[in-house]
Parts: sequence; structure tokens; C-alpha cells
Amino acid sequence: MVPFRALDRTAVISDIHGNVPALEAVLTDIERRGIRTVYCLGDLVGKGPQSALAVDICRGVCEGVVRGNWDDVAARPQTPPSPTLQWHREQLGEARLRYLEALPNSIDLLMSGKRVRLFHASPEGVYTRVYLDVPYERQLEMFTNTPFTGNCLDEPDVVGYGDIHVAGMVSLYRHRKTLFNVGSVGNPLDEPLATYAILEGVVGGTEKAPFSVQLVRLPYEVEDAIAVAVEMNMPELKPYAKELRTAVYRMDQGSR
Repeated sequence: MVPFRALDRTAVISDIHGNVPALEAVLTDIERRGIRTVYCLGDLVGKGPQSALAVDICRGVCEGVVRGNWDDVAARPQTPPSPTLQWHREQLGEARLRYLEALPNSIDLLMSGKRVRLFHASPEGVYTRVYLDVPYERQLEMFTNTPFTGNCLDEPDVVGYGDIHVAGMVSLYRHRKTLFNVGSVGNPLDEPLATYAILEGVVGGTEKAPFSVQLVRLPYEVEDAIAVAVEMNMPELKPYAKELRTAVYRMDQGSR
């Protein structure tokens, strides 16, 4: 029998999108729970007004951060330039843009004898979007080793990702794998509540031990986040405010 050991807890956040009131609410909740390790799955920037501050906060508190599609787009000059994207780039400044460009693609962990992989959108890259309700075989492809994830020898048992702004979890029981989406801290599109995940298990443990994934949703001051955007005269303010208040995406298609 494996000797008893207190379980470790790790928080996983994603898709902050410059919404600092939501980020602060989540980090306060994480601190209250006594969790000291936080990973971020990208899209720190864009859509919301305080991308620069979101980057600075995440750099200070996160054990690791991966690159999201908005981070990637923001870090690269566009031709012709998008006025909205250019506004966000100006808020960030060159040093933060270089930081975003250098972020890794994925993070691999060992927890309770399980190989856990974290990335933004998919093992294909930051621009390949995969919803949780895709067919089983497509879900299974989320566990594939690719050049993007580093071509490791062993495929993961658990995969966590962001990008779609809709939290949930799927058990691929025929292959004994778990796929979960952490939702969005700053721009949720399922409920207007800041969302993140908690992993509980033995970090670094190679022996089988208890392991769980918990999805956490919490209220925050949505109107405070909108007020900041108004004060900063942020582009595309109206659709942003509607998304925060209703958790309804502004378009049927396009980049989230």
C-alpha cells in the first residue's frame, strides 16, 4: 500500500483577455484555498483593456505560462495593421510583446502517476480550435504527441486546455484518458462567471494516487471591468461589454 501523503493542489487559469478585475477575483479565490502553484494556458491579452497589467500579474504569480492565439497575434506586427490590434499592442509595449512571443507551446506535468499536458488550443497549434463535443476520435487526437507539443515518448493521460471559453470535462473511458477545458477567467462564453480549474493529486508522484479535476466558477465585478474599458476608450467596447454581461459570443464565427 502506498503511504498516505497530503495531496497537492494546482490551479490552472486561461483566457484572461486583459480583464484584471476577473483575474484578481480568481487569484484571490486561489489564495484563499491555500493553492500556491498556478499555470496559465494563454490568451493573457486582447479583447479587454488591461492586457499589460494582466501580463505583469501572470508573470509574477504563475509557475508556467503557455502562448495563446491572441498572444501570438499580438506579438507579431500585422500588414495592414488592425486598428484594434494596434491599440492592444501599444498598451503592451515592446518588452511584453517579446515575452509573449517567447512563451512555450505546452507544459507537461506528472501527477499521481498520470502524465498531464497543458496547452492553449490543441496539439496542432494555437489556431486549431477543438470543442469538447467533437466526435470521440477527434477528442482522442488531443492526446497525440506532435512537433508542437515536443514529440515526447509517452502520450499524456490527462489533457487540459483553454481557447474555447467554455468549461467542461470528458472521460475517454475506452482509453482511460481525461480531457478538460478550464474555461475563461476574463471572457467566459458559457456563464458570466470567471472560471478556472484545480488539479489535485501528488505532484511528481510516479505511483498511483488520488487525482481529480475541479472546475470553479465565481462571480466578479463585471461592471468594474467594463468601466475600465470605458475609461481607457478601448476599441470594440460595446461587443466586449455585451459578452461580459451575457456570456454570449459576439459572432457566430471568427476568433474568440
